[in-house]
Amino acid sequence: MEFLEAIDQVAALEMLHEMGCTDGLPVIIPTTELVDRMVLASGLDGDVVLGEVGPLGGSATVEKLATNAVMAGCSADYMPFVLAAMQAVLQPEFDLSEVQSTTHSIAPLLVVNGPLGAITGIASGFGALGPGHRANACIGRALRLAMMNIGGAQPGVSDMALLGHPGKFSMCLAEAEHASPFPPMSEMWGYPTGSDVVTALGTEAPHSVMFVNDADDPDSPDRLLRILAEVSTNAGSNNLYLRTGSVAIALNPEHANVLATAGWTRSSIQDRLFELCHVRLSRIRSLNAALTPKGPDDELVPVFESPDHFLVFVAGADGLYSVVFPSWSAGAHGNNPVHMAVVSDQACEVPFSTS
Repeated sequence: MEFLEAIDQVAALEMLHEMGCTDGLPVIIPTTELVDRMVLASGLDGDVVLGEVGPLGGSATVEKLATNAVMAGCSADYMPFVLAAMQAVLQPEFDLSEVQSTTHSIAPLLVVNGPLGAITGIASGFGALGPGHRANACIGRALRLAMMNIGGAQPGVSDMALLGHPGKFSMCLAEAEHASPFPPMSEMWGYPTGSDVVTALGTEAPHSVMFVNDADDPDSPDRLLRILAEVSTNAGSNNLYLRTGSVAIALNPEHANVLATAGWTRSSIQDRLFELCHVRLSRIRSLNAALTPKGPDDELVPVFESPDHFLVFVAGADGLYSVVFPSWSAGAHGNNPVHMAVVSDQACEVPFSTS
């Protein structure tokens, strides 16, 4: 590995900024000692190659990933999640090179399941995607820095997002399993209950969904689903025009319990949303005629390919708002989710240093 030298920490930080190795915010200087400790926390040798990071095809070694995790401000406890997130987006199905270089505003949304996330401090409740949660911010930021520094995604050069969004700094949270009436989302992928899993989906920023329940109205739960479907097929979203990809839906615990109390399960919610997310060709034609498939105006077409393309999980706090995360709906694999188990028992104990 090539080493850089600077006269002090301030000079080192300025050098990293000038080299384009940061996300624009200050970083922790990745000294040899700090990187070695982070590699140790991964439980893998530093020269293990995880894959190639597009668009420039840089080789993602554990040591390089650890370097970016240090820069992001991660503690050693976060490294297993950073490793799982990197392994997830390196799967061919994520289309990382295309995600990195598209003009669309897309960033990896990371959703963590399992008890280790709570122990590590990955927030799932109030403001989980906002400031104030170190683990959430640092884990997502470590992945972004690796995508930039290993994959070469630089704004206006190889990352061609016309505007981007703040989730490109970091977009990581845990599912609020303790407050959810449904099984963990990770069970959708076949993992046993209690598994530690990171799910990744390339998404836009979250779109707010306001809903007020009426306990005396038996139609109220379905009304919530109709509102979620409206946001999932909004007129500005790629999902409406490309009709592939997935959406992630974060139900706040109150909204989730409205549905569960009425007998809805995650599976039946997905089925109903798929049914509701059919639109007439006339709607598409009136907005973007060039992106409208052939057919009569009154023909109904599905905006999503199957009910499985709705990632429904519980997060946030009780109140008026849940959120929908539209996706890009492009790439060779259609912008769909990937997932990876978090492996923590292979890590060595990280020695404490007072220096």
